[in-house]
Amino acid sequence: MKIEIWSDVACPWCYIGKRRFETALNAFPHKDSVEVQWRSYQLDPTIPEHYDGTELSYLSDRKGMDPAQVKGMFAHVTEQAAAEGLNYKFDDVVVANSFNAHQLLHLAASHGKADVVKEALLSAHFEHGADIGNREALVRIGTDAGLDAVEINEALDTDKYADEVRDDFAEARAIGVTGVPFFVIDRKYGISGAQPAALFTQALEEAWQEANPLTMVSAGGTDAAACGPDGCAI
Repeated sequence: MKIEIWSDVACPWCYIGKRRFETALNAFPHKDSVEVQWRSYQLDPTIPEHYDGTELSYLSDRKGMDPAQVKGMFAHVTEQAAAEGLNYKFDDVVVANSFNAHQLLHLAASHGKADVVKEALLSAHFEHGADIGNREALVRIGTDAGLDAVEINEALDTDKYADEVRDDFAEARAIGVTGVPFFVIDRKYGISGAQPAALFTQALEEAWQEANPLTMVSAGGTDAAACGPDGCAI
């Protein structure tokens, strides 16, 4: 079973959704047969590489949101994150363009380290005030995950994975993704948003049953003796 997850490093609900999905996946009996692919998505591709301002000023000045409303949203999201064991610090968040972070993720995927790097990027952005648009920060995150610093710099210098990142954006538009996180199971089931773990569990079970239906085996059409709610056959 394959699960594709469209997500942005700069999306607070994406980190919460990752945790809730992982809760369901870790309890799923067939988790070893599940392939997870992280797909790229950008909530705001127009953010400059370096933005001089806080997350509050970004949402109020650039997005036109009421500052009081933004503060209330921060409090709510922080509470939801804490319930998943995450320690959000919106006052420390560095607003940055996430495109190169997505390139790093594609490089990590080529080495089987996408999930480790995805986790590190989200934690760095929301919990540790790191600048995910900064080259040194990306190299540090990548090398901590076991990637080679020279390869990281080369990939970013040449935009080696830029087309793959843009292909993910295009694929999201093609299947109707308008917000993230967005989970696609076997290209049959779509789940939008950071849903409760119970919903992910239900979706995993239904998708698995559909892909692996139970086949009944009988001996020449004759049913063997069995017991049921009304008693046992003689």
